[in-house]
Amino acid sequence: MADRKTLTSGRARRAIKIGGLASQVGSSYLWNSIRRPFLNASKADRELLETHIKNARRIVESSQQLRGAFMKLIQMLSMRSDLLPIEAVDILKTTRSSVPPMDYSMIAAQVKRELGKPPEQIFASFEPDAFAAASLGQVHRATLKSGEQVAVKVQYPGVAETVGQDLGNMKMLLRTFQAIAGDVMRQKIDTRTVYRELEDRLREELDYVNEARNIKEFRRLLADDEEVMIPRVIEKLSSKRVLTMTYLDGYWLSDVMSPAVDEDLRRWVARKYYRLVWRQILELGVLHTDPHPGNYLVSHHPRLGILDFGSIRHYSDALRQGSLTLARGLLGRDDKLIAQAMVKLGYLDHDQDPAAMVQVIYILFEPLMKNGVYDPNQYDSIGKMAEVGEIAVKHKLYKSPPHSVFTLRALIGLDGIVKGLAVPDNYQVLFREAVAHATRLN
Repeated sequence: MADRKTLTSGRARRAIKIGGLASQVGSSYLWNSIRRPFLNASKADRELLETHIKNARRIVESSQQLRGAFMKLIQMLSMRSDLLPIEAVDILKTTRSSVPPMDYSMIAAQVKRELGKPPEQIFASFEPDAFAAASLGQVHRATLKSGEQVAVKVQYPGVAETVGQDLGNMKMLLRTFQAIAGDVMRQKIDTRTVYRELEDRLREELDYVNEARNIKEFRRLLADDEEVMIPRVIEKLSSKRVLTMTYLDGYWLSDVMSPAVDEDLRRWVARKYYRLVWRQILELGVLHTDPHPGNYLVSHHPRLGILDFGSIRHYSDALRQGSLTLARGLLGRDDKLIAQAMVKLGYLDHDQDPAAMVQVIYILFEPLMKNGVYDPNQYDSIGKMAEVGEIAVKHKLYKSPPHSVFTLRALIGLDGIVKGLAVPDNYQVLFREAVAHATRLN
């Protein structure tokens, strides 16, 4: 249940739980498809929506019970609005909220296993109550013996041991989602590509040594940006499952999204986050792919703080160049250039008619096409995705390169955060600036 404070473990127990979940979800859609021909259109649509919502709740409940890798996988899937309708995706998104922390005794034992001593002997102080808890671990505030304030991220005991079985069991759910996407969302989903990318990113997130490297890389790449805060790793107090970092203070980005917050501050945050995402894609070739508002802080200065670096995607220079070519094509409304970019990025074959793909690109990037003040909440993301799905099915646009999964995740996250901040602005100007800067450095 929601207040569970241990990780449900045991290969058989987890397999039975996830297998039963996949069976329940699949059976409910089968029953719905059997009933559909006997219902009028309105009732059929209503029952289908009820089935989506019921299954989303089943998935969330199971993830809360199992926690660990399975919950993280569901969080990743909650970014895929092409797999389920918005009503069900909104329910899946609840797994991205803070979860109840584990008992301190388990966390203390994990610190001792990883660093050789219990927290009380390593730190001048260590708060037993976590100030943040998620699917794979939780974060405690502590003080070094030097007096410096730090945040200590501790991976839940047993999570790493469940990854293999959870990934294997996830294939059953993905096959179910694949059927739903084809039948309901009118999209063909390559579940093998989705699975591989989920597996790669999940294994990276479980390796805190890798996350420490990512933090150091981002500190280097963004060292010239005084408006960004990135923690510093305390290497002697970090390991594969414990990560100690300097403490960043500020307001959660989700709190800044409130309409009660000063509009000028919300505009500053929207512009800063927008520019930062496009700089990563077009200039740096390294992308932070976990756009959860809980991974960002806003300080009084203001400055934007980034907290979690477990999910980072590195792009080859060829892919970065392809993204830059696409951006230039969009700004110039150059269909030929857009088509060339989509071949470079792996979405089209060289001999494939690009017209339908170009149409899709214009639909997806519609907010960039208007050179004027644009309200981000006017863009119907779900309706546009459905429109794209119909075009993709009609013209067999089925290629989905591995990098697309988390690029899509980052861009959907960008859309969600900008909408949450709810500030009309000229986003084409911001995009044009990002393209111009990347081009000068190219």
